[in-house]
Amino acid sequence: MNYLSEKRVIYSLLTFIILNSFSTVNAQSVTVSQDDNFEQLLNEKRRINSSITINNRYKIQIFNGNSESSKKALIDFKREFKNYDATIIFSTPAYKVIVGNFKTRIEAERNLNLVRKKYPNSILIKPSK
Repeated sequence: MNYLSEKRVIYSLLTFIILNSFSTVNAQSVTVSQDDNFEQLLNEKRRINSSITINNRYKIQIFNGNSESSKKALIDFKREFKNYDATIIFSTPAYKVIVGNFKTRIEAERNLNLVRKKYPNSILIKPSK
């Protein structure tokens, strides 16, 4: 019985040494070359994303559904209402088309009435605090 325990310890020790040597061999430094425009594009994306966040302003949701239908709704909306910001947000399990960027509730409700003429199921999204 003691012989099996010794054998198991030796086997475990050899396995550990072999696996450790493989992981040490593969641990090399990696150099990543980055395009000069990357930082500029990243900053531009951050600027755009900050203007369409849901947190600080009122928005209007005009559509809730699958990916293809939401893309179609977004294209149709942008064609009809050129002065509004509009984007698609994925919120499990559906895609939502969110439009507008309104500072006050009164402004948002005024625009909601205009949008509802074309999109009757539109709803107002309040900023989360």
